[in-house]
Amino acid sequence: MQASFLNWNTPPRRSERDRFLDEIEAVTPWAALVAAVEPAYPKGEGRGRPPIGVERMLRMYIAQQCFGLSDEGTEDAIYYSQAIRHFVGIDLARETAPDATTLLRFRRLFEAHNLTQAIFTAINTHLAEMGLMLREGTIVDATIIAAPSSTKNHDGERDPEMHQTQKGNQWYFGMKAHIGVDAESVLIRTVVTTPDNVNDVTQAHALLHGKETDVFADAGDQGVGKRSENQDTAVTWHVAMRLGKRKALPNTPMGALLEKIEYAKARIRAKVEHPFHVVKDLFKHRKTRYRGLTKNSQQLLTLFDLANLVLVLAR
Repeated sequence: MQASFLNWNTPPRRSERDRFLDEIEAVTPWAALVAAVEPAYPKGEGRGRPPIGVERMLRMYIAQQCFGLSDEGTEDAIYYSQAIRHFVGIDLARETAPDATTLLRFRRLFEAHNLTQAIFTAINTHLAEMGLMLREGTIVDATIIAAPSSTKNHDGERDPEMHQTQKGNQWYFGMKAHIGVDAESVLIRTVVTTPDNVNDVTQAHALLHGKETDVFADAGDQGVGKRSENQDTAVTWHVAMRLGKRKALPNTPMGALLEKIEYAKARIRAKVEHPFHVVKDLFKHRKTRYRGLTKNSQQLLTLFDLANLVLVLAR
């Protein structure tokens, strides 16, 4: 008898999405996140259908952010993606997936009660308890998140809360995400969002947690230690030398020493690109998805939450 080439006992091949969600599952402090959201979540008292469980909605929301899905796209993904369905915890043989409107209401609950900040704090507290959040050094930097510049919309105008700025020879329209990153673990400790035209140096003080001794910044933050809001900040500022000045360093032993110092500072500052890479390249978040600074800020804070979990996995 000829043996069949099919082995029905062989488990199906696990996709990259399966593995990614399994890893997120393992490092997420679910109990802490549920505890942060539950006080603001509807209790379902009285008549009517009881609300969907907090953890299930959290899982649906996190899957949406990880893969850059719309509310409708997330609902469809639960039906068509076994990996996402398993992560959310839906058994289609017994129940239907929460619909897009339910997810929309959940997102609005986050906005109304500033739950993204509570989630951010819960995750960072969990990472600190794991000994991953050191406190001696902080790297500060910012990245531009572009916004649609088209006026072909219902209001016939660009988003009034976004602004235009020039970087080099190119103009950008959108917002900025300013972050403070642990210099050792590369985990994000603080996030501040502003319109695009806000200078990075004005937000440096807001990115410090108050217990660091050294702060690393790029050349755009020249003079940060002399600003009034930083006069009483007991840290050593390590700010990159401007490129023109660095190129003009003399070919002397002192010039060589200064070049080595700049190289050492650059190696430390380069770590801040890791969180930006996760958000922009892994989560595909290069443009704003909503209108207004508040909604986009809430989403960015969630994405940096998840970026911390991804960075833990990469250690």
